[in-house]
Amino acid sequence: MATSKTETKTANDPDELVKIKLFKDNEKYKDDVFVAVNGRSFVIKRGVEVEVPRYIAEVLDHQQKMDNRVSDAVAAAMQ
Repeated sequence: MATSKTETKTANDPDELVKIKLFKDNEKYKDDVFVAVNGRSFVIKRGVEVEVPRYIAEVLDHQQKMDNRVSDAVAAAMQ
C-alpha cells in the first residue's frame, strides 16, 4: 500500500487494507461473496487470503455475528 508523506494510516482508518480469508467448502460456502458499501463494491473469493479495506472486513464480521445470532435463536425456538 503506497501512501504519501502527508497521508498516514492509523489503526482505526476504515480504508486501511487488512487481510481476510473467507471459509470455503464444496456445498453452501463455495461461491464468491459480494459486498457493497456506499457505492463501492467488492467480490471476494472464498478460500484465498485477500486484502480489503477495514470497513469491508467489519461488514463481513457483523454479518457473521448476525448469522450466528439467528442460528442460535432458531435452535432455541426449536427446543
